[in-house]
Parts: sequence; structure tokens; C-alpha cells
Amino acid sequence: MDEHSLDELQEYRGKINQVYNEVGKVVVGQKYMISRLLVGLFTNSHILLEGVPGLAKTLTVSTLADVLHLDFQRIQFTPDLLPADLVGTMIYNQKQGNFEVKKGPIFSNIILADEINRSPAKVQSALLEAMQEKSVTIGETTFSLDRPFLVLATQNPVEQEGTYPLPEAQVDRFMMKVNVDYPSKDEELEIMRRISNMRFDFSVNTILSKEDIFAIRDNINKVTISESLERYIIELVYCTRFPKEYGLSELMNYVQFGASPRASINLNLAAKAMAFLDGRDYVLPEDIKNIAKDVMNHRILLNYEAEADSVSTIDLIDVILKKIPINS
Repeated sequence: MDEHSLDELQEYRGKINQVYNEVGKVVVGQKYMISRLLVGLFTNSHILLEGVPGLAKTLTVSTLADVLHLDFQRIQFTPDLLPADLVGTMIYNQKQGNFEVKKGPIFSNIILADEINRSPAKVQSALLEAMQEKSVTIGETTFSLDRPFLVLATQNPVEQEGTYPLPEAQVDRFMMKVNVDYPSKDEELEIMRRISNMRFDFSVNTILSKEDIFAIRDNINKVTISESLERYIIELVYCTRFPKEYGLSELMNYVQFGASPRASINLNLAAKAMAFLDGRDYVLPEDIKNIAKDVMNHRILLNYEAEADSVSTIDLIDVILKKIPINS
């Protein structure tokens, strides 16, 4: 980067720190989730959030939308939801004597698809098509979606009865699958105090504009990554497909399918975004390692033997990260 770009990077890093502070006025903790949401937004990618109810997923997303001055829509996915409820439909205007387009809630900057696995495949496909194409068709007209456009889908890891799990090919379209964990004891104490205070102020200040977000995307595109780290990413992904070639024959007993090429693409993008969030214009090995589990955990399909032995994709990624060296 040139000197002007470095100054701009530092300026935006200061603003991003302010974003964390503003969201922190309302949401206690969850910095890990917030950083992943920002990575998705700044790389024009979508995020799958998995966590039990009550972990402030909706509150975090809506607060972040306010801080970034973006339109936000929460859509509760249910078994009776129809694609038209999502994208919109044609309605007949009796006065005019013609059909008019009524746009659905998907025409917003940030979409929270709550419990996406509660709706049938047609609704899931309509959402995933919009994610991929950044446009929807209503009647015979195609409409471009608002920019920036970010889908955050949530899944509940419990109460799987009556759900429609996302097929692996569709889950692969999400840049990351982020596991949202319980707060610490001190964080939960603070949450309890805030919520019990009826006068608690949930208002926040706007820090970044849409133009800032597009400028940040341009800056992330300028972040450099060395060829050795590019090859490191390829080795990590290849190891999920052919573990025997890397001296990890035991993993073959558990892996049905390894990560797709989207894993390499998104690992590269996410690592650049992580470097930018840390105020650097170059990627370090730690950036790749920090984001690897989120990018790869939903792209490795395990078999029944792994389930029987209580082996998770996170366990396998830990083994792979320890095994694969970084060649300078």
C-alpha cells in the first residue's frame, strides 16, 4: 500500500474500534461474533450462525445494523413460510386495474434469517439464490438487491425435530459457520443487570456509512498475502480431502468429503479481512489460523463413524492446523 492508503487504513481501524465500542453499549461480550460479522460484511459474504436461543444473536445483528446505518430485517423462518413471503409477489390493484409489485423483506441491507432450517427447501432455495445472484425475480421483472447485502442465517443446534436441514451444497455458500457460545460468568452478570434496568438506553451512534463499507472493501482488496501463505491455505484445504498424503491416515476413517474450492477462496478473503481489522496491510499466518475453523468447519462432511466416536469437524481442523507446516 502507498502512504495515503496506509493512512486510510489506520483511520478506518479507529472507526472499527468505535464500532466495537458502540455495539458494546448494548451487547455484552460477543466480540468474536461481531468480528466475524464484520468480516462477512467487508468481504461481501454471508454468515451462518449456530447457537442455542438467548445468546443475543438478533440483538447483536440489529445493533450492528444501527451502528453502520444499514436497513435491517429479521425474518422468522417457519414451516408455513412461502418464497413469496421472502422475495415479494404481484398483487392486483383494483383501482388501477393492473398488477403491482409488492417487494418482500429481502430488500434490505442486512437480513437475519432466523432458524433457517425451520422452513422447507423452496424457501431456503429462494434465499440462497438471492445470496448468490444478488437479485430476485418477481413476476417477469428482475430486481437488484440493495447494496451492501448481507445474509446472516441462524440455526438452533437443539430441537431438530420438524426441521429441514440445509443440504451440504447450500451450506457451502456461506463464507463462515460461526458457533456462538455462552457468555462468561461476569458477562452474564452484566447482562442480567442491564436487562433488569428498565431505563437502560439501547440507542447507539452511527459510525460507518455505506460509502465507508465500500471503501473498506477496496482497502481489503489491497491487503497483500505472500505466495507461501497462499500455498499454506491450499495445503490446509487439500489435507481435508486427502489426509493420508499428509500422514493423517486416521482421519480417513472419519471424513466422507473434504472442503470444496470455496474454502480456499474464502480462507484467503477472510484472512485479508482479519489483517485489515488488526490494522495491517499484509496477512500473517495467525490470520489464517484464527479464521480457519469458521471457514472450514461446515465444509467437511463427516461419516457415521465420526459421530459414533464423538469426533467433530473442529477436532479435525485442530489436528490439521498442528500438522501442516508453513513453508517460507
